[in-house]
Amino acid sequence: MAARLRGICMKIAVVFVGELHDQGFNASGLEGALRARDLPGVEIEIVNDLPYDEAAIEQALFAVAARAEGCVIVGGQGNRVTHAVAAACPRTAFAVVQGEVTGPNLASYDVLQEESAFLAGVLAARMTRSGIVGHLSGHRVTPGLKGRAAFVSGVAQADPSVRVLTGFCGTQDDSAVTRAWTEALAGEGVDILFTMLNAARGGAIAACRSAGIRQIGNVIDWCAVDPAVFIGSAMAGIDRGVERAIRDMLAGVSPDTVVPLGLATSDAIKLSMAPDVPATVMDEIAAMAGALSQGRILPATIYSGPEMERA
Repeated sequence: MAARLRGICMKIAVVFVGELHDQGFNASGLEGALRARDLPGVEIEIVNDLPYDEAAIEQALFAVAARAEGCVIVGGQGNRVTHAVAAACPRTAFAVVQGEVTGPNLASYDVLQEESAFLAGVLAARMTRSGIVGHLSGHRVTPGLKGRAAFVSGVAQADPSVRVLTGFCGTQDDSAVTRAWTEALAGEGVDILFTMLNAARGGAIAACRSAGIRQIGNVIDWCAVDPAVFIGSAMAGIDRGVERAIRDMLAGVSPDTVVPLGLATSDAIKLSMAPDVPATVMDEIAAMAGALSQGRILPATIYSGPEMERA
Protein backbone atom coordinates (compact mmCIF):
# COMPACT_ATOMS: atom_id res chain seq x y z
CA MET A 1 0.00 0.00 0.00
CA ALA A 2 2.86 2.38 0.76
CA ALA A 3 4.06 2.06 -2.84
CA ARG A 4 0.75 3.41 -4.08
CA LEU A 5 0.95 6.41 -1.79
CA ARG A 6 4.26 7.32 -3.43
CA GLY A 7 2.54 7.32 -6.81
CA ILE A 8 3.70 3.89 -7.90
CA CYS A 9 1.15 1.39 -9.19
CA MET A 10 0.08 -1.39 -6.88
CA LYS A 11 0.85 -4.73 -8.50
CA ILE A 12 -1.96 -7.26 -8.06
CA ALA A 13 -1.81 -10.81 -9.38
CA VAL A 14 -5.05 -12.62 -10.21
CA VAL A 15 -4.55 -16.37 -9.90
CA PHE A 16 -6.59 -19.06 -11.67
CA VAL A 17 -6.60 -22.82 -11.09
CA GLY A 18 -7.26 -24.83 -14.24
CA GLU A 19 -7.87 -23.69 -17.79
CA LEU A 20 -8.24 -19.92 -18.12
CA HIS A 21 -10.57 -19.70 -21.13
CA ASP A 22 -12.99 -22.29 -19.77
CA GLN A 23 -16.35 -20.66 -20.58
CA GLY A 24 -17.00 -20.84 -16.84
CA PHE A 25 -15.72 -19.50 -13.54
CA ASN A 26 -12.24 -18.64 -14.76
CA ALA A 27 -13.40 -16.95 -17.95
CA SER A 28 -15.84 -14.83 -15.94
CA GLY A 29 -13.17 -13.97 -13.38
CA LEU A 30 -10.81 -13.00 -16.18
CA GLU A 31 -13.34 -10.45 -17.43
CA GLY A 32 -13.24 -8.75 -14.04
CA ALA A 33 -9.44 -8.77 -13.96
CA LEU A 34 -9.21 -7.27 -17.43
CA ARG A 35 -11.72 -4.53 -16.55
CA ALA A 36 -9.68 -3.74 -13.46
CA ARG A 37 -6.68 -2.92 -15.67
CA ASP A 38 -8.47 0.34 -16.50
CA LEU A 39 -8.51 1.39 -12.83
CA PRO A 40 -5.95 4.06 -11.87
CA GLY A 41 -2.96 3.03 -9.81
CA VAL A 42 -2.91 -0.70 -10.53
CA GLU A 43 -0.87 -3.17 -12.55
CA ILE A 44 -2.65 -6.51 -13.08
CA GLU A 45 -0.77 -9.75 -13.62
CA ILE A 46 -2.62 -12.91 -14.72
CA VAL A 47 -1.35 -16.21 -13.31
CA ASN A 48 -3.20 -19.16 -14.80
CA ASP A 49 -3.31 -22.87 -15.59
CA LEU A 50 -2.31 -23.95 -12.08
CA PRO A 51 -3.00 -27.64 -11.46
CA TYR A 52 -5.69 -28.64 -8.98
CA ASP A 53 -3.08 -29.49 -6.38
CA GLU A 54 -2.79 -27.82 -2.98
CA ALA A 55 1.01 -27.87 -2.89
CA ALA A 56 1.26 -26.32 -6.36
CA ILE A 57 -1.29 -23.63 -5.52
CA GLU A 58 0.50 -22.80 -2.27
CA GLN A 59 3.86 -22.57 -4.06
CA ALA A 60 2.38 -20.25 -6.68
CA LEU A 61 0.87 -17.97 -4.02
CA PHE A 62 4.19 -17.67 -2.20
CA ALA A 63 5.87 -16.77 -5.52
CA VAL A 64 3.21 -14.12 -6.19
CA ALA A 65 3.62 -12.66 -2.69
CA ALA A 66 7.35 -12.18 -3.37
CA ARG A 67 6.69 -9.88 -6.32
CA ALA A 68 3.24 -8.32 -5.82
CA GLU A 69 1.46 -6.19 -3.23
CA GLY A 70 -1.84 -7.97 -3.79
CA CYS A 71 -3.04 -11.44 -4.77
CA VAL A 72 -6.58 -12.47 -5.76
CA ILE A 73 -7.21 -16.19 -6.22
CA VAL A 74 -10.34 -17.18 -8.12
CA GLY A 75 -12.28 -20.23 -6.95
CA GLY A 76 -13.01 -22.23 -3.84
CA GLN A 77 -9.69 -24.06 -4.27
CA GLY A 78 -8.10 -21.01 -2.64
CA ASN A 79 -9.87 -21.61 0.65
CA ARG A 80 -7.60 -24.50 1.57
CA VAL A 81 -4.21 -22.80 1.27
CA THR A 82 -4.55 -19.01 1.17
CA HIS A 83 -5.02 -18.52 4.92
CA ALA A 84 -1.62 -20.05 5.70
CA VAL A 85 0.14 -18.16 2.89
CA ALA A 86 -1.42 -14.84 3.95
CA ALA A 87 -0.33 -15.40 7.54
CA ALA A 88 3.23 -16.04 6.36
CA CYS A 89 3.24 -12.99 4.04
CA PRO A 90 1.71 -10.14 6.07
CA ARG A 91 2.94 -7.40 3.70
CA THR A 92 0.82 -8.75 0.83
CA ALA A 93 -2.96 -8.29 0.60
CA PHE A 94 -4.82 -11.49 -0.30
CA ALA A 95 -8.39 -12.19 -1.41
CA VAL A 96 -10.31 -15.30 -2.40
CA VAL A 97 -13.25 -14.98 -4.79
CA GLN A 98 -15.73 -17.69 -3.82
CA GLY A 99 -13.95 -17.60 -0.50
CA GLU A 100 -14.81 -18.39 3.09
CA VAL A 101 -11.54 -17.43 4.83
CA THR A 102 -10.52 -14.11 6.37
CA GLY A 103 -7.59 -12.67 8.29
CA PRO A 104 -5.73 -9.39 8.91
CA ASN A 105 -4.55 -9.30 5.29
CA LEU A 106 -7.03 -11.78 3.80
CA ALA A 107 -10.52 -11.04 2.47
CA SER A 108 -13.15 -13.26 0.88
CA TYR A 109 -15.85 -12.41 -1.64
CA ASP A 110 -18.67 -14.86 -2.30
CA VAL A 111 -20.75 -14.54 -5.46
CA LEU A 112 -23.88 -16.34 -4.29
CA GLN A 113 -24.22 -18.82 -7.14
CA GLU A 114 -26.35 -20.95 -4.81
CA GLU A 115 -29.17 -18.45 -5.38
CA SER A 116 -29.19 -18.99 -9.14
CA ALA A 117 -28.66 -22.74 -8.54
CA PHE A 118 -31.83 -22.76 -6.40
CA LEU A 119 -33.73 -21.10 -9.24
CA ALA A 120 -32.25 -23.69 -11.62
CA GLY A 121 -33.78 -26.37 -9.39
CA VAL A 122 -37.19 -24.76 -9.67
CA LEU A 123 -36.82 -24.63 -13.46
CA ALA A 124 -35.71 -28.28 -13.65
CA ALA A 125 -38.66 -29.43 -11.54
CA ARG A 126 -41.14 -27.53 -13.69
CA MET A 127 -39.69 -28.63 -17.05
CA THR A 128 -38.93 -32.33 -16.46
CA ARG A 129 -41.17 -34.84 -18.19
CA SER A 130 -39.57 -37.96 -16.75
CA GLY A 131 -39.77 -36.78 -13.15
CA ILE A 132 -36.01 -37.32 -12.80
CA VAL A 133 -33.49 -34.47 -12.97
CA GLY A 134 -29.73 -34.46 -12.48
CA HIS A 135 -26.80 -32.48 -11.15
CA LEU A 136 -23.18 -32.88 -12.26
CA SER A 137 -20.19 -31.00 -10.89
CA GLY A 138 -16.43 -31.47 -10.86
CA HIS A 139 -14.35 -30.76 -7.76
CA ARG A 140 -15.69 -30.98 -4.22
CA VAL A 141 -15.05 -27.38 -3.24
CA THR A 142 -17.38 -25.37 -1.03
CA PRO A 143 -19.02 -23.33 -3.84
CA GLY A 144 -19.81 -26.52 -5.78
CA LEU A 145 -21.20 -28.28 -2.72
CA LYS A 146 -23.37 -25.30 -1.83
CA GLY A 147 -24.59 -25.03 -5.43
CA ARG A 148 -25.58 -28.70 -5.44
CA ALA A 149 -27.47 -28.35 -2.16
CA ALA A 150 -29.27 -25.25 -3.40
CA PHE A 151 -30.27 -26.91 -6.67
CA VAL A 152 -31.74 -29.90 -4.84
CA SER A 153 -33.64 -27.61 -2.47
CA GLY A 154 -35.02 -25.63 -5.43
CA VAL A 155 -36.31 -28.85 -6.98
CA ALA A 156 -37.96 -29.79 -3.68
CA GLN A 157 -39.45 -26.31 -3.30
CA ALA A 158 -41.13 -26.59 -6.69
CA ASP A 159 -42.10 -30.29 -6.67
CA PRO A 160 -41.00 -32.68 -3.90
CA SER A 161 -42.01 -35.67 -6.03
CA VAL A 162 -39.22 -35.01 -8.57
CA ARG A 163 -36.21 -37.27 -8.06
CA VAL A 164 -32.67 -35.82 -8.20
CA LEU A 165 -29.58 -37.80 -9.20
CA THR A 166 -26.30 -36.08 -8.36
CA GLY A 167 -22.57 -36.63 -8.61
CA PHE A 168 -19.11 -35.06 -8.60
CA CYS A 169 -17.00 -36.45 -11.41
CA GLY A 170 -13.64 -35.16 -10.11
CA THR A 171 -12.73 -32.89 -13.01
CA GLN A 172 -13.68 -29.47 -14.31
CA ASP A 173 -11.74 -29.77 -17.57
CA ASP A 174 -11.91 -33.35 -18.95
CA SER A 175 -14.78 -33.61 -21.43
CA ALA A 176 -14.39 -37.37 -21.91
CA VAL A 177 -15.20 -37.85 -18.23
CA THR A 178 -18.19 -35.51 -18.22
CA ARG A 179 -19.57 -37.10 -21.38
CA ALA A 180 -19.49 -40.53 -19.73
CA TRP A 181 -21.18 -39.20 -16.59
CA THR A 182 -23.87 -37.41 -18.59
CA GLU A 183 -24.57 -40.54 -20.62
CA ALA A 184 -24.90 -42.51 -17.38
CA LEU A 185 -27.32 -39.95 -15.91
CA ALA A 186 -29.39 -39.93 -19.10
CA GLY A 187 -29.48 -43.72 -18.93
CA GLU A 188 -31.05 -43.43 -15.47
CA GLY A 189 -33.89 -41.34 -16.86
CA VAL A 190 -32.58 -37.82 -16.26
CA ASP A 191 -34.05 -35.43 -18.83
CA ILE A 192 -32.93 -32.10 -17.31
CA LEU A 193 -29.29 -31.89 -16.15
CA PHE A 194 -27.82 -29.02 -14.12
CA THR A 195 -24.05 -28.80 -14.70
CA MET A 196 -21.47 -26.86 -12.71
CA LEU A 197 -18.43 -27.38 -14.93
CA ASN A 198 -15.73 -25.40 -16.68
CA ALA A 199 -13.95 -26.52 -19.85
CA ALA A 200 -15.36 -30.03 -19.38
CA ARG A 201 -18.84 -28.83 -20.19
CA GLY A 202 -18.24 -29.73 -23.84
CA GLY A 203 -18.55 -33.42 -23.04
CA ALA A 204 -21.82 -32.87 -21.20
CA ILE A 205 -23.18 -30.82 -24.10
CA ALA A 206 -22.32 -33.53 -26.62
CA ALA A 207 -23.95 -36.21 -24.48
CA CYS A 208 -27.09 -34.12 -23.91
CA ARG A 209 -27.44 -33.49 -27.63
CA SER A 210 -26.98 -37.18 -28.42
CA ALA A 211 -29.46 -38.31 -25.75
CA GLY A 212 -32.00 -35.60 -26.54
CA ILE A 213 -32.03 -34.17 -23.01
CA ARG A 214 -31.78 -30.54 -21.90
CA GLN A 215 -29.10 -28.93 -19.80
CA ILE A 216 -29.01 -26.03 -17.35
CA GLY A 217 -25.59 -24.40 -17.39
CA ASN A 218 -23.94 -22.05 -14.94
CA VAL A 219 -21.88 -18.86 -14.66
CA ILE A 220 -22.41 -17.48 -18.20
CA ASP A 221 -25.59 -17.29 -20.30
CA TRP A 222 -25.53 -20.69 -21.99
CA CYS A 223 -29.01 -20.15 -23.41
CA ALA A 224 -27.51 -17.49 -25.67
CA VAL A 225 -24.79 -19.94 -26.75
CA ASP A 226 -26.92 -23.02 -27.51
CA PRO A 227 -30.65 -22.71 -26.79
CA ALA A 228 -31.36 -26.08 -28.40
CA VAL A 229 -29.47 -27.84 -25.60
CA PHE A 230 -29.71 -25.33 -22.77
CA ILE A 231 -33.08 -24.69 -21.20
CA GLY A 232 -31.54 -22.39 -18.61
CA SER A 233 -28.32 -21.11 -17.07
CA ALA A 234 -27.63 -20.28 -13.43
CA MET A 235 -25.56 -17.20 -14.04
CA ALA A 236 -22.99 -16.04 -11.48
CA GLY A 237 -20.88 -12.96 -12.17
CA ILE A 238 -17.51 -14.05 -10.80
CA ASP A 239 -16.11 -10.99 -12.58
CA ARG A 240 -17.97 -8.79 -10.09
CA GLY A 241 -16.22 -10.52 -7.20
CA VAL A 242 -12.77 -10.14 -8.79
CA GLU A 243 -13.29 -6.48 -9.59
CA ARG A 244 -14.63 -5.77 -6.09
CA ALA A 245 -11.63 -7.50 -4.50
CA ILE A 246 -9.20 -5.43 -6.59
CA ARG A 247 -11.01 -2.16 -5.86
CA ASP A 248 -10.90 -2.90 -2.13
CA MET A 249 -7.19 -3.68 -2.27
CA LEU A 250 -6.51 -0.40 -4.04
CA ALA A 251 -8.47 1.42 -1.35
CA GLY A 252 -6.61 -0.37 1.43
CA VAL A 253 -9.80 -2.14 2.54
CA SER A 254 -9.73 -5.72 3.83
CA PRO A 255 -13.22 -6.75 5.05
CA ASP A 256 -13.07 -8.95 8.15
CA THR A 257 -16.17 -10.90 7.17
CA VAL A 258 -17.03 -12.63 3.90
CA VAL A 259 -18.55 -10.15 1.42
CA PRO A 260 -21.65 -11.64 -0.26
CA LEU A 261 -22.61 -10.64 -3.80
CA GLY A 262 -26.13 -11.90 -4.47
CA LEU A 263 -29.63 -10.94 -5.51
CA ALA A 264 -30.03 -8.57 -2.58
CA THR A 265 -26.90 -6.52 -3.24
CA SER A 266 -25.82 -6.78 -6.87
CA ASP A 267 -26.70 -7.87 -10.40
CA ALA A 268 -24.19 -10.74 -10.28
CA ILE A 269 -26.89 -13.41 -9.97
CA LYS A 270 -29.69 -14.34 -12.36
CA LEU A 271 -31.25 -17.32 -14.12
CA SER A 272 -31.44 -17.10 -17.89
CA MET A 273 -34.07 -19.23 -19.64
CA ALA A 274 -34.54 -20.48 -23.18
CA PRO A 275 -37.36 -19.07 -25.33
CA ASP A 276 -39.38 -22.30 -25.05
CA VAL A 277 -39.79 -22.00 -21.27
CA PRO A 278 -43.47 -21.17 -20.64
CA ALA A 279 -44.29 -17.68 -19.41
CA THR A 280 -45.95 -19.13 -16.32
CA VAL A 281 -42.70 -20.80 -15.30
CA MET A 282 -40.74 -17.62 -15.97
CA ASP A 283 -43.17 -15.68 -13.77
CA GLU A 284 -42.89 -18.24 -10.98
CA ILE A 285 -39.10 -18.06 -11.08
CA ALA A 286 -39.18 -14.26 -11.05
CA ALA A 287 -41.30 -14.43 -7.90
CA MET A 288 -38.87 -16.91 -6.35
CA ALA A 289 -35.96 -14.58 -7.16
CA GLY A 290 -37.76 -11.78 -5.38
CA ALA A 291 -38.30 -13.97 -2.33
CA LEU A 292 -34.62 -14.93 -2.32
CA SER A 293 -33.49 -11.31 -2.52
CA GLN A 294 -35.73 -10.42 0.43
CA GLY A 295 -34.57 -13.36 2.52
CA ARG A 296 -38.01 -15.00 2.58
CA ILE A 297 -36.52 -18.15 1.01
CA LEU A 298 -33.10 -19.49 2.00
CA PRO A 299 -31.49 -22.12 -0.24
CA ALA A 300 -30.08 -25.16 1.51
CA THR A 301 -26.28 -25.14 1.81
CA ILE A 302 -25.79 -28.78 2.82
CA TYR A 303 -26.87 -31.92 0.95
CA SER A 304 -26.76 -35.23 2.78
CA GLY A 305 -28.63 -37.48 0.36
CA PRO A 306 -27.36 -40.25 -1.94
CA GLU A 307 -25.11 -39.61 -4.90
CA MET A 308 -23.50 -41.40 -7.80
CA GLU A 309 -19.85 -42.29 -7.16
CA ARG A 310 -18.74 -42.95 -10.74
CA ALA A 311 -20.18 -43.12 -14.22
